[in-house]
Amino acid sequence: MEITSELTDYLQQLGRIRLTPEEAEKTKKDLSSILGYIDMLNELDTNGTEPMSHAFGRTNVFREDVVTNDDMRDDILSNAPESKDGAFLVPKTVE
Repeated sequence: MEITSELTDYLQQLGRIRLTPEEAEKTKKDLSSILGYIDMLNELDTNGTEPMSHAFGRTNVFREDVVTNDDMRDDILSNAPESKDGAFLVPKTVE
């Protein structure tokens, strides 16, 4: 993919930014360099390589989602300065 002035103009519109002509030219060179590096990586032989999501051999350590404190509403509301209809009563902040 070739980085053109039209593409950098489009990217400026998407990002809602304005680049000076010098910055736009530098951006074109930088994007071309990035795409060149990606093309170089695409030349590597990755057959037989397992896809991975992390550099270390980690596995998810999720636990089962089990509710352990069923109905503690009354206990929690007992600490509130004021409550009403099973909810905390707080001062009005918006008129």
